[in-house]
Amino acid sequence: MVTEITIQEAFELKLPIIDVRSPGEFEKGHIPNATNICLFNNDERAHVGTVYKQQSKEEAIELGYTYVNPKLKYFIDQANTVAPKGNVIVHCWRGGMRSRSFAQHISDNGISNVKVIVGGYKAYRNYLLKSFEHPFQLKILGGYTGSGKTYILKELSKLNKQVIDLEGIANHKGSAFGNIGEDKQPTVEQIENNLFEKWQTLDYNQPIWLEDESHNIGGVKIPMPLFNQMRSTNLFFIDIPKEERAKHLVTEYTNCGSNILKESVLKISRR
Repeated sequence: MVTEITIQEAFELKLPIIDVRSPGEFEKGHIPNATNICLFNNDERAHVGTVYKQQSKEEAIELGYTYVNPKLKYFIDQANTVAPKGNVIVHCWRGGMRSRSFAQHISDNGISNVKVIVGGYKAYRNYLLKSFEHPFQLKILGGYTGSGKTYILKELSKLNKQVIDLEGIANHKGSAFGNIGEDKQPTVEQIENNLFEKWQTLDYNQPIWLEDESHNIGGVKIPMPLFNQMRSTNLFFIDIPKEERAKHLVTEYTNCGSNILKESVLKISRR
């Protein structure tokens, strides 16, 4: 059976999620822990879209069927792997034909309880960005580079304080040397999704500790509603001697290799 649910209900159900958008859409941004079983690959989606715009909706649908029909068994097999208990949530970009067609197909072929998100991924994004407008009790920890702010946040976390490591989520330390030793950064959209996943675990009635950051962390950005709150709250500034900061930076970066350090220094030479 296929039923419709809101994005809020999807969060409450905590079921496996199948994202049927193209790999390119999924890579740009997706609900964390969702599985991509694409109805169309990137080229197929582009072709269907072109036919829809230049010819007609009916011809685009007919073309879509020619791409989808050979994959019907694959869809069932993959859905059973994702949802072995027969309970699953499906979505596409706006909760339209792609997700509904996929949901009906797997429902007709053994997946007993299929739910489609009304408004799809777009509804998720709207809900996410709106959530960061909620007034939070933020505690912002600041200080010069090398002050050990991340270390202090980790210690606060050990004391059961609510801590969000923005740099950890962004895979970047927020400085000219910030990408050293880090994995590839997520997209601007995906960091918001990943941050939102962490944020949902917090008690909004209790203080939340964050490190002071600029709007950009490397190549990604903090959601503007949250950044505005960070800028308007009190700052706890860690002021330690330059010599101690230098020791901390040496400890942190000397195992990364001299060539990487040299490249990072040259990037800021104009400043």
